[in-house]
Amino acid sequence: MSTSLSTSGSASGHPTADAGPLALCAREPRVPAERLVAEMVPPPRFDSVRFDTYEPDPAQPSQTEAVTVLSGFAAGLGGAHASGSGKRRWFSKTPKAAPAGPRGVYLDGGYGVGKTHLLASLWHATPAEPALKAFGTFVELTNLVGALGFQQTVQTLGGHRLLCIDEFELDDPGDTVLVSSLLSRLVEQGVALAATSNTLPGKLGEGRFAAADFLREIQGLSAHFRPLRIDGQDYRHRGLPDAPAPFSDEQVAKAAYATPGASLDDFPGLLDHLAKVHPSRYGALTDGIAAVCLTDVGPVPDQSTALRLVVLADRLYDREVPVLASGVPFDRLFSEEMLNGGYRKKYFRAISRLTALARDAKPLVSQ
Repeated sequence: MSTSLSTSGSASGHPTADAGPLALCAREPRVPAERLVAEMVPPPRFDSVRFDTYEPDPAQPSQTEAVTVLSGFAAGLGGAHASGSGKRRWFSKTPKAAPAGPRGVYLDGGYGVGKTHLLASLWHATPAEPALKAFGTFVELTNLVGALGFQQTVQTLGGHRLLCIDEFELDDPGDTVLVSSLLSRLVEQGVALAATSNTLPGKLGEGRFAAADFLREIQGLSAHFRPLRIDGQDYRHRGLPDAPAPFSDEQVAKAAYATPGASLDDFPGLLDHLAKVHPSRYGALTDGIAAVCLTDVGPVPDQSTALRLVVLADRLYDREVPVLASGVPFDRLFSEEMLNGGYRKKYFRAISRLTALARDAKPLVSQ
C-alpha cells in the first residue's frame, strides 16, 4: 500500500528538495483505494487521546456528561457483531430482530469544544480490534464511496463494530441521499454509529441547499442518532495568548529554508493548485511535511476556494503540521458574507485550527 507522489521541483524555482524547501504546488498525489480504507483511524493528533485525557470545562456540565454517556456507549459495544454465523447484533438478542430507537450518538456543539477528542476516545475505548472500527471525516467517507462504489463500501464497512464520522455536514442533495442510504444499510448490518457536527441532525443542510426538498432523507439520518449537546468555548484559545501576527515574506522564506522537511508556497498559487487535486488527496499532499510556510496570504476569492482551504486546514490540523505565514491574519481569510452564510461554522473551524497551527509555528522564526 503506497501513495504515488509526483513532484516537479521545490519552491522558489529550485529544482529539487535538496536545494531548498519542498513545494505543495509541485505535488500531485495519487491515493489508492486501499489506503483510503486503511487510514480510517483517528488521525495522528488523536492517536493518544482517551476519555481520561479530556479536560472538561468546570463551567460546562454537558462536557462531563458527554464523557459519561460515551464511556457507557463504548462499553455497550463489547458484544458480538451481527455479521457472521451464530453472531448477534450488539443491540439485540436475536440476529434478525429489527433494531428499535437510535443506534448512534451525535455530538453537537461549537468548534473547539473537544468533539473530535471525544469521538476518537470513543473509537479507542470500544472493545474491538482496530480492523473492526472505522474513523473518518464526512468528506473521507464520501470519498471512500467514490473510490470503492456504494455496494463495496457497504461490504467493507458492514462487518465493523463502529463507524465514527467527524465533521458531519451535508453540503448538497446528492450527499444527503448517498449518506442516508449508506448509514441505513450499515445499521441494518449491526454497525453502531457516532458522529460530530456543529449542526443538529434534523438541521443538516440548512442554509446550503433546499433542505425541505430532502426532508425525508434528513429525518432518516436523524433517526439513527441520539443527539448529545456539548457546550463551551473553543479550547484552542482558552487561556492562551492571541495567535502571532503574520510574519514578513523574508522571515517565512528564511524559516522554510532552515527547517528540514518544510514546504514553501505562494498562497494564491497554492489555492490554484488545490483546485487541481481532489480533496480526498489533501492528506497525502502533506505527507512528510514538517511545516507549511506560506507567503502572500490574503482573503480567499470565492466559496469553492474557501471550502477547499477548509479541508486542507483540517488535514494539517489532524497531522499537527505548523503553518507559518505572511500576509493577512487567518481571521481575515473569509469575507463577512462567507462568515454569515451557510458554511460559516466550517470557516470558523478553519480559522480556529489555522490559528492554533500558526501558534505552533512561531518558534520556527527564531531558528
